[in-house]
Amino acid sequence: MNLFKKAYRYFTKGELILWGASVLLVLISFFCFDRVNYLTLTASLIGVTSLIFNAKGNPFGQLLMIIFSLLYGIISYSFSYYGEMITYLGMTMPMALFALISWLRNPYQGNRAEVSVNRLKRREILFMLVLAAVVTALFFFVLKFFRTANLFFSTLSLTTSFIAVYLTFRRSPYFALAYASNDVVLIILWVLAALENISYLSVIVCFLVFLVNDLYGFINWLKMQHRQSC
Repeated sequence: MNLFKKAYRYFTKGELILWGASVLLVLISFFCFDRVNYLTLTASLIGVTSLIFNAKGNPFGQLLMIIFSLLYGIISYSFSYYGEMITYLGMTMPMALFALISWLRNPYQGNRAEVSVNRLKRREILFMLVLAAVVTALFFFVLKFFRTANLFFSTLSLTTSFIAVYLTFRRSPYFALAYASNDVVLIILWVLAALENISYLSVIVCFLVFLVNDLYGFINWLKMQHRQSC
């Protein structure tokens, strides 16, 4: 009971409604289109919960993202989306760990439940884009070698994921916008997968929910940035 009271006090009513609606949609889509792959359901619920904490700048969201990345990597392997598997197991998961450490080391005014928002300089943004291009070029040939399904979108997903995890580690509000872009790519990827196996429709709904949550996260981080700079 105390846990529910703390959650009610910590999150706004709008955030609780967003989380509740997201969980409900994930559950409905699972029982309508899947009803078998409970690993997908578990990953989706953990992912949705991580996003609402990330939107608040709470390091606990990064801990949940580590778990989600592990589960999503396994799911991606089941459909030969090796790009997604490599991205989440080899990049998103370790970077979420680094982000967790970074967020814990940079609390806002000593508040461990809210990270201090960072502003990137133009030189670092340029460095990030160059690094993203190098990583994309390198992994394109790796994914091609493993005959990754839907190679173009798998490579694009890797690029947007790299930018997202870099910005998350650096505590930039734009990490949520980068993840939203990645969500769009993932929706396309899993639509293509669902054409062959309808059970993957539940994964599509999952990333549609992620898209809405990431957009909210971006808006809330801009508000956090404005409040912290005042």
